[in-house]
Order: sequence, then structure tokens, then C-alpha cells
Amino acid sequence: MALFPNWLGRVKDAMITVVLWIYYTLGFVVFFAPFYVLAWAMAKDPSEVAQRLNSRFYRTFFLLLRFLVPACRWQIDDAVKTIRGSVVVANHLSYLDSILLISLFPRHTTIAKQRLFHIPILGWVLRISGYLPSSSDGRLAEVMISRMERMPALLAEGGNLLIFPEGTRSRSGAIGTLNTGAFKIARMTNAPIDVVRIDGTANLFKPGRFLFDTCSASIVRVRHLAHILPEYKAADFSREKLMADVREILKN
Repeated sequence: MALFPNWLGRVKDAMITVVLWIYYTLGFVVFFAPFYVLAWAMAKDPSEVAQRLNSRFYRTFFLLLRFLVPACRWQIDDAVKTIRGSVVVANHLSYLDSILLISLFPRHTTIAKQRLFHIPILGWVLRISGYLPSSSDGRLAEVMISRMERMPALLAEGGNLLIFPEGTRSRSGAIGTLNTGAFKIARMTNAPIDVVRIDGTANLFKPGRFLFDTCSASIVRVRHLAHILPEYKAADFSREKLMADVREILKN
């Protein structure tokens, strides 16, 4: 439900969007970038420091977003914040989904699109953060191998792997076909799977739209739906059945 006339709402959307993107770009360069350089140069484990910086940066972004857009309410299950050492699979509605999950988990890794690794500065941040490329073609093959070798240790230390197995944002909200990547990694690392459902982010920041919707009353929810301990070594284990079960859970 819109709380402002159309023209005034669009002006408000534009002004708040500009403030948020200024923080997202210049705020990162001014306030956070120096710490990434220090981590790269001095930290024993630069990826751990970079992940915590990423989480704090996005947490600050969402604090600013909440302050500027009071019409949007936020409901995040406490159980989500306590997930540790797991492959976290979630549905995907908006660009906000990935950075929202990162903001909730100081120790984490995730999968980023291959092309992002070739963007100056951003690609370097993704590498230092220990994130995985979506494809291991060409020069990124060594990066993928290195990340997978490190994955069991990350999970053992309480870090989470954050994955959106649909692979793309759902325009209708319906759960699409799940890709196998998350489930292959979970089996390789003998990791539990936590199923998380995100709702409302597409109302706040719609796919294909540059402006945030700052005037409509909305609710963003992040719910913990299930904690699964698959019996990977069982003779009757089926990855396809596990994927089907997770897809059904995500529909709730």
C-alpha cells in the first residue's frame, strides 16, 4: 500500500536510492577499503578478515536502509543468525538477498558470478574474501580448486556456505528448479544443510528496477525452515531426493 502520492513517492524513492548507493560505493572506498588492504598485507588469514568486513559493511548498509525506509518492517528468525558450519540454501527474489545473508553471518563464503571476478577492485575483494566463482573456466580454475580445498576447514570453524540453488531470481516468487552445486558441495564436505526462506525483498528492491520502493508498506522476512543432516554414506542416499525435499521445504 503506497503511503505517498505517485509523484512525491518517486521523488522520495530517487533521493533515498541515491543516498543508499552513495554509501554503497563511496562508503566502501572511504571507510572499508583501507581495512581490506591491511588484511591482505598483514593478516594471517586475509579471507576471514575480509568476510567479517563484508558482513559488517552490509550490516551497516541495512541499518541505513531501515532508518531511511521505516515503511518496511523486518522479521528475521533468531534461529537463522545461529546457523554455523552449514550449507545454507535459500530462495532468490532480489539482489538484496545475497548481501542480506552475508550481513547475518560474519564467517561465510558464497558463490559469485564469474564475470564479477574480472571487474577491477570488486574482483580483488571477491578473491581476498575467499568466494567461489560460479564457473571454473580458464584462469578461475585454480581459484575454484583452492576454495574447495579450503571449504571443509571453513565449515569446521563455524563458517557457512551461502547458496541460492535456483541460480537466478524468481520473478513470480515460485521456487524454480534447483541446481546441483550446493548439494554436491554439501556431500563432498559431509555438511548439514539449513534451508532459509526469504520473502519481501522483491517488493523493496524489484529486479530490473534501479530505485528502491521506499513508500509502500512492506515486510521483509527471513525464516529458518529446516536443519537437515543427510546420511550421505547410506547405501540408499539419493541427491535427487534430497534436492526434491529441499525444494518442497522452500515452498513453505
